[in-house]
Amino acid sequence: MADEHEGKGATLLEAGLIVDGSGGPSWTGDVLLVGDRIAALGEGLRQRLPEGIAADDLQVIDCRAKAIAPGFIDVHTHDDAIVLRDPLNLPKVSQGITTVVTGNCGISLAPYRTPQAQPPLTLLGADSFLHATMAEYRAAVEAAQPALNVAALVGHTTLRFATMDTLDRAATGDERARMGALLEDCMREGAHGLSSGLFYEQAFAAPAEEVTALARIVARHGGVYATHLRSEMESIIEAMHEAGDTAFSAGAPLVISHHKCAGPANWGRTRQTLPLIDALAERQDIALDVYPYVAGSTVLREDLVDGVIDILITWSDPHPGMTGRMLADIAREWGVDQKEACRRLQPGGACYFQMNEEDVERVVAHPRTMIGSDGLPHDRHPHPRLWGAFPRVFARYWRDRQLFTLEQAVHKMTGMTARNMRIADRGLLRAGAMADVVVFDPRTIADTATYDRPKSASVGIERVFVNGTCAFVGGEQEPAVRARAGRMLTRG
Repeated sequence: MADEHEGKGATLLEAGLIVDGSGGPSWTGDVLLVGDRIAALGEGLRQRLPEGIAADDLQVIDCRAKAIAPGFIDVHTHDDAIVLRDPLNLPKVSQGITTVVTGNCGISLAPYRTPQAQPPLTLLGADSFLHATMAEYRAAVEAAQPALNVAALVGHTTLRFATMDTLDRAATGDERARMGALLEDCMREGAHGLSSGLFYEQAFAAPAEEVTALARIVARHGGVYATHLRSEMESIIEAMHEAGDTAFSAGAPLVISHHKCAGPANWGRTRQTLPLIDALAERQDIALDVYPYVAGSTVLREDLVDGVIDILITWSDPHPGMTGRMLADIAREWGVDQKEACRRLQPGGACYFQMNEEDVERVVAHPRTMIGSDGLPHDRHPHPRLWGAFPRVFARYWRDRQLFTLEQAVHKMTGMTARNMRIADRGLLRAGAMADVVVFDPRTIADTATYDRPKSASVGIERVFVNGTCAFVGGEQEPAVRARAGRMLTRG
């Protein structure tokens, strides 16, 4: 893809396959970017430029045999701190991602300040919690100016840490009031909603009523409620009903995070869970997200060690040399069972090969499913989803498995996500929208990150524009972020 002009006034993406993010049919044409907006779409735009755009100031990019789409929105991330520590965000920008939704699973960086965070907040870095308000976090993001945009959720578990002295019980009335006040301030400051992680010990004691009261605040502000269910294993149906009832009672749209049926005894139950989602959708606004892998990743937990599934260690504070090894091999080497090995490795993290591929396919293909990476950027040996989730959907589930059309694949990453997460002016290619755009080769786009070699950039992403600025150029050379023009977004 060669540039015909190197002007700074405007960029013309010419003669590409326009996949506009709506899920509707694609068509061949041009996209004109002026400043931070999409100025026009059409055919032959070079011959009929808008007034004020001179041909000499036009950068023309030949997009023949390439697709032009809205920048991908990663609906499920834990990038709260990494956008400050490493604002280049190469693992995400190199996938075509232009916006990350942070604060998932009940874990957000704000509003909480502490010198040393406790699990599960440590997924964001134990020393990262420096922002007592969403306004402080917003200021930090704007100062860092990451290469992509940030849309923030507020974590229920973070609110519990900020207001309670012990988390193994329900919050008192006064504690609920303090949580509500913090959440109210965050929503006024532009947060997109509330997330919960009832699966984690630090939130498990919270009754549904505690979360419902917070979700009501979100609903009043037009935000969303996203949840890591209380159980994704044997009790998943009950947990889904709890989530549905919580959001319905509060009047808030519901997003079920990284939907899965975890554990061999649970495999195949997406035949039950997905129809339940369809049934709930008859009474309430509901969506779900998924990462396209059979392994999940979180902190090391003894209760997830069953001696059946494979477990890959992603980090261990007491035994860093075991990073990247299988728990079963470590246990054999130490002459102990896997649960004892898990205890010795804590605190740490792991990839748990909990899912069945047929279940993953059903969830990925469901019409209410958005794509999220759920990557953990602070892991020393991360799950490959951190670098490869979005291209993998194209390569494995669109091109190879043909579970949906190209247009539907893009919609799951763009327009659907922007609508569900209340992200205004993004997710669609249309005149006047923000110029978050990705150009990719639909024939070659693919992930290269593996469990053995997880830090590997995907292929087929040609160019990424964030707010009209070229943030990334792919190709044969070493991929690199070209510019940082990301913004902290407010709810739209």
